[in-house]
Amino acid sequence: MDDVTTPAKTARRTLSDFTVDRRIGLLVGMAFVVGTVAVGAAWVLLALIGLVTNLVWFGRLDTALTSLAGAPRGLSMVVIPVVGAVAVGLMARFGSEKIRGHGIPEAMEAILIGGSRMSPKVALLKPLSSALAIGTGGPFGAEGPIIVTGGAIGSLFAQAFRLSAIERRTLLVSGAAAGMTAIFGTPVAAMLLALEVLLFEWRPRSLVPVAVAAGTAAAWRPMLFEAGPLFPFAQNPVLPWWGLLACALFGVACGLLSGVLTRLLYGLEDAYRRLPVHWMWWPALGAVVVGLGGLIEPRALGVGYDVIRGLLDGQMPAASVATILAVKAAIWLVALASGTSGGVLAPLLILGGAFGSLFGLAMPGAHGFWALLGMAALLGGTLPAPLTGIVFAVEVTGDAGALAPLLAATMAAYAVSVLLLKRSILTEKIARRGHHVTREYGIDEYQLTRVGAVMTREVETLDADLSLAEAAAILEAGRHHAYPVLDAGRRPVAIVSRAEVLVWTTEGEDPGVSLGERVSDATLPVIHPGDVVSHALDVMLAEGSGRLAVTDPATGALVGLLTRRDLLRIRAASLRAEGERQAYLRRKTPA
Repeated sequence: MDDVTTPAKTARRTLSDFTVDRRIGLLVGMAFVVGTVAVGAAWVLLALIGLVTNLVWFGRLDTALTSLAGAPRGLSMVVIPVVGAVAVGLMARFGSEKIRGHGIPEAMEAILIGGSRMSPKVALLKPLSSALAIGTGGPFGAEGPIIVTGGAIGSLFAQAFRLSAIERRTLLVSGAAAGMTAIFGTPVAAMLLALEVLLFEWRPRSLVPVAVAAGTAAAWRPMLFEAGPLFPFAQNPVLPWWGLLACALFGVACGLLSGVLTRLLYGLEDAYRRLPVHWMWWPALGAVVVGLGGLIEPRALGVGYDVIRGLLDGQMPAASVATILAVKAAIWLVALASGTSGGVLAPLLILGGAFGSLFGLAMPGAHGFWALLGMAALLGGTLPAPLTGIVFAVEVTGDAGALAPLLAATMAAYAVSVLLLKRSILTEKIARRGHHVTREYGIDEYQLTRVGAVMTREVETLDADLSLAEAAAILEAGRHHAYPVLDAGRRPVAIVSRAEVLVWTTEGEDPGVSLGERVSDATLPVIHPGDVVSHALDVMLAEGSGRLAVTDPATGALVGLLTRRDLLRIRAASLRAEGERQAYLRRKTPA
């Protein structure tokens, strides 16, 4: 018996490990274009940050990133950040509110509920506002803004073509990964960040294009930026037998620090909301604190790449490291909570590096080694994205010899942070806007289970040659709401409900007409025992039916019925597998 389901929605596919189709070739080509444009956008962003920094602090026209360690202290150190913050506030209020904050939650929100559509305003205003905020002393990095800008480029490019929301998402994330790769030179970490934070799936249809975009950015990067690792490092000690345990304990401490930073950030956001002033002015209020922090330690201002290098070199005095840790944490939290434009990755690297450098005072090996562990652990625990943190540390330093310590520290930080916090620093903002995000990926039981494993095999049926009156009597006395109607060959021709037959018998239908004649013009969607349940769900949705006839694919004869109750049994089995605990190997008790 042939299927009569809608092919566009419920076409039965050949079962295989993956669902990829030929459109992946189109997405790969588009990802190459998006990756190329995102690299250019990253270059423009860094040039703008350098230009603003040099112009407002040192009065020179130069696009090179410059440390603010030598910036003149005085009233200007407070005034300049405030002026930049006012400009950002105006751009957010009269341009686009989406440019506020570090932007990754906004990208996640666009993916989850916005059909992966971002506006041209975001693509233009996000780098401009970030350059102003960071260039005037904002304690942020460029990676968050370029992730948003690259994502907006991918989204805008995708919107010019007839693509699905999933395909737009793939190109949006491709742009984000390419932008991060251009800034840090970390294509694998950028791809992992996409998987752990933005894609919400692990499938070839999205993974391959994102990898192409990141690889494209890595290929273009040496032409516009420095080649090689951004922060070269190779000072790995030979750890004693308890070394990995010490790394794990340090990771626990980093996980606790992640929890503290996240709670403080959103506590400060709540405090801003209670202020009797418009949110446009919040960045200016936060900038006052930024400027005061700069008076204490000017190296805490700006992107701080020089500070990261200093921490990895291990030559910074402990007092300076402690000061940078305290000041950077305070001004970053206050500024980020105010809604100004900036990133989170570089500040987390500095905070984690400083924390690790201080921890390393009591540990074997160079301080820079522990600073490296701190960077990865705090990044992986706060986002939380442990694989990103581990691989990022390796790629940004070129140091693959520290993989085992990085694994111990980062996974410990990740475990602590997910135990302590219901939401991460990225998803709390989304949750406060009324949306739920889950960051756990698992096998879909409906993709794994065959219809034959859960269908109802003992099915009560009606013969097609029954009269309507006889069918009505059976339905009235029966315990089911609907029954399959079978022809002489035991093939289903329809599924009729008690309500349908009641309508037929009360609206003038001839009670003597056979049930088969009454439903002869009906079309019945069917499924087979070997189909996966996800296909059956597709058929149910397409047909608006809560019951499906299951037939033998060779003869068309009815072999079972799949109902909504059967579908719920799959979920119940999954919950039992999660919750039921029992031991199978037990010590025998003496008689």
